[in-house]
Amino acid sequence: MRKLAAAALVFASLGLSACGFTPLYATPGVSPTLASVEVVVPDGRSAYLLREHLDDAMARDLSVPAAYRLEMTIDEARYPRGVRVDNVANRYELRLTANYRLVEKASGGLLRTGTAQAVVSYDSADQPYAGIAAQQDGQDRAAAEVARKIQIDLASWLARQKG
Repeated sequence: MRKLAAAALVFASLGLSACGFTPLYATPGVSPTLASVEVVVPDGRSAYLLREHLDDAMARDLSVPAAYRLEMTIDEARYPRGVRVDNVANRYELRLTANYRLVEKASGGLLRTGTAQAVVSYDSADQPYAGIAAQQDGQDRAAAEVARKIQIDLASWLARQKG
């Protein structure tokens, strides 16, 4: 049975290599280009978290001057979704939307625009600190998801440009 599984794995990998599949980050120039993007966000906690997640995800190299600037506007909305018997919300939905523009710093030319959105939910506790902590955790999770979507969009766009 093990020999059969090993043989199937070998044939599957041969089929994958024959189809011309190339991993996204194997495309020459994608990773270095992402590392040269300076992220500019407005003031605010969610914007700060989004910038931090993007800098980490794109492996921003601070020793090299940025060749691109990623400018964003951010919209954050919170909606009560669960209500207790006494009409107090105990569950919230947080919707974080980022509209972004990738600009080449040298020419000032607009290269790419897009929108990324994440919706997360969190419980609100009766204790004030626990409620604040839950809301901040929701902001962090939403920012991480939006950053992931922006990174994937930019990387796939760059791969199409380079390839």
